Amino acid sequence: KIPTMKMLLSLITLLSAALLAGTAPPTCYSRVLSLSKEITESFKELQSSKSVDSCVEMLPRLYLDIHNYCVLAKLRDFVAYPRCERVLEVSELKEKARSLYTIMISYCRRDLVFLTDDCSALENPILPPIE
Repeated sequence: KIPTMKMLLSLITLLSAALLAGTAPPTCYSRVLSLSKEITESFKELQSSKSVDSCVEMLPRLYLDIHNYCVLAKLRDFVAYPRCERVLEVSELKEKARSLYTIMISYCRRDLVFLTDDCSALENPILPPIE
């Protein structure tokens, strides 16, 4: 019975550790990653929406890869783009982009690792095939 009890106790400990790991607070990296994906998806939706203003078609392309150093310049350019201020969706997207930029250069500056500085990869990304 004692080996079974030890095994049960080990299993409970392992499950408890797994639950704690799953509820860990988000890291700076995970926050930046999720926000960049959210912004990229919102931009795609905005571009494909039929009810948006024609100025949206002229917005700078917004594909974000937080592992590419050029993403900082891409975010600055997007936020500073002078058109579409009257389109609520664009204003909200610019605000998210501004937040991401601030998080990356202030709060997460030491936590992020840039793997490349290929600016053209942000203009013409090679996206994985859609399943």
